[in-house]
Amino acid sequence: MTEQEKEEIIALMARGQTALRSALRGVSHEGSLRSPGAGRWSILQCVEHVAVTEGYLLAQVESAKIAETALPNPEREARIKAHGADRLRRVESPDVCWPKGEFASLAEAFGQFQSNRERTVEFLERNQEDLRVRIAQHPILGKVNCHEMLLLMAVHPHRHAEQVAEIAATLMNS
Repeated sequence: MTEQEKEEIIALMARGQTALRSALRGVSHEGSLRSPGAGRWSILQCVEHVAVTEGYLLAQVESAKIAETALPNPEREARIKAHGADRLRRVESPDVCWPKGEFASLAEAFGQFQSNRERTVEFLERNQEDLRVRIAQHPILGKVNCHEMLLLMAVHPHRHAEQVAEIAATLMNS
């Protein structure tokens, strides 16, 4: 991973965190608990999912296996950057990242996400190896190199910032 690629991922991570924070502005505690419908997550559940997912995927990166050679996939990297935050296609969360009511408030859930995101950025900043040589298990995509995993982590909050906005709009109109 070049220094430029590392900086790009860190910048994507910062933008994802900002997007989620912005989407949460003005959401009351009561509003964060309301679901827009049967089988749909509340805003608090969305943020819990983002926090839990960040921690889970970072653990996958930190424990990734080293391959004999780097396994770059420029096409998949480009698709992740272009469409990873896209909500046009519904993606079911794996059980391991499903919200389980771990946080009493939106502030607590977002605080955990921020803490996990800081750990992810610290990992990136101190890492000097080509992360395309490390192979991790993504709960949906299966085997991915860690560069791809970090790209997925970077765009993930964008996807849920959009979901939060959708939920807030639905609740306001109901």
